[in-house]
Amino acid sequence: MRSPVRIGLIAPSGQILDEAPLARAIAYFENLGCKVVVPAAVRLKHQRFAGSDAQRLNALHAMVKRRDVDIVMAVRGGYGLTRLLPQIDYQLLAQSGKIFCGHSDFTALSLALYAQTKTVSLAGPTALFDFGAEPDNEHGLAAHGVSAFTEAHFWGLLHARSDTVAFESDAAATLDVPGRLWGSNLAMLVNVLGTPYVPKIRNGILFVEDVNEHPFRVERMLYQLLHSGVLAQQRALVLGDFNGYKLWPNDNGYDFAQMVKHFRTVCPIPIVTGLPFGHVRDKVTLPIGGKARVSQSGRKVTLSFSL
Repeated sequence: MRSPVRIGLIAPSGQILDEAPLARAIAYFENLGCKVVVPAAVRLKHQRFAGSDAQRLNALHAMVKRRDVDIVMAVRGGYGLTRLLPQIDYQLLAQSGKIFCGHSDFTALSLALYAQTKTVSLAGPTALFDFGAEPDNEHGLAAHGVSAFTEAHFWGLLHARSDTVAFESDAAATLDVPGRLWGSNLAMLVNVLGTPYVPKIRNGILFVEDVNEHPFRVERMLYQLLHSGVLAQQRALVLGDFNGYKLWPNDNGYDFAQMVKHFRTVCPIPIVTGLPFGHVRDKVTLPIGGKARVSQSGRKVTLSFSL
C-alpha cells in the first residue's frame, strides 16, 4: 500500500442510522494520516437502504473510478447488494487495482467479484462498526474505540500481504491442508448459490459466520451447502462466530454445539470452529480468493493466508 493510505467509503446496503460512528471512523483514519473520501451518497436514505438501487450502484462505480482512493470500504452491512449484482461493472472493479473491504451483506459483492473476475477482496472491518465504535474497556476497545486485535490484523494484512491467526477449535483433531480461502457470511453465500455470483472453487477452505440465526437455521443452510455439493469440493469448513440468537424452550438441549456435533456426522470434510471472525469486535481480516493453509494439532489451530 502507498502511504498514506487513501480510503473511500461507500454505503451499498443499509442506511447510516447514526452520524456519530461515521465521525469517529473518519477521525480514526485521519489520525493515522490516512486520506478519507466521504461522498454525500453515504448519507442517502431510501426506505431501509442508503439511497435507491440506482443511487447506490452509481455511488459504487463513482468511487471505483476515483484515482485518489486505494481502499473501498463499506460503512456498514444490512441488506441491498443482492439487488445490485446484475448491474455491477465487475471489470471496472477488477481493473481499478483497488482493495474492497467489508463483511455481512458485503459478502455478496466479494463472492460475485471473485466469481466474475477472480479478483481477491477482503472480508474484514466495516467503517462504522469496527472503526467508529465508542471506547469500551469491557470489550477491550482502545481509547479510540477500535479493537486492538481487529486493528492489528487489518493493517498487518494490508502491509505484509499475508497474515496468520491462531485460535482453538471445540474438538481435537489433526489437520494440515492448503486451499483457496473463500466464504464469509453464511446467509449471503446460500443466497447466491446457483447463480453466476458464487465462485466455483474446488479444494478450497470455506469459512462462514452469521448473526441472529438460530442453530437450526445455521444447520439448514449448512445442509444446503452439503446437498448442493459445495462442501464435498472443499478441504475444510471453518466456522467463525455465530451470535445474537436465542434458544427456545422446545430446543431441549439442541444448541450450537449440538448442531455442530450432529453436522460433523454428515459433513464429508473436517469442521474447525473458533475462527475469530464475524459480527464481533475482534475479527481477523480474510482475503476472499486468497491462498491459505489451515493446520490443527489437538485443539490448537492456525490459519495462514495471503493476498
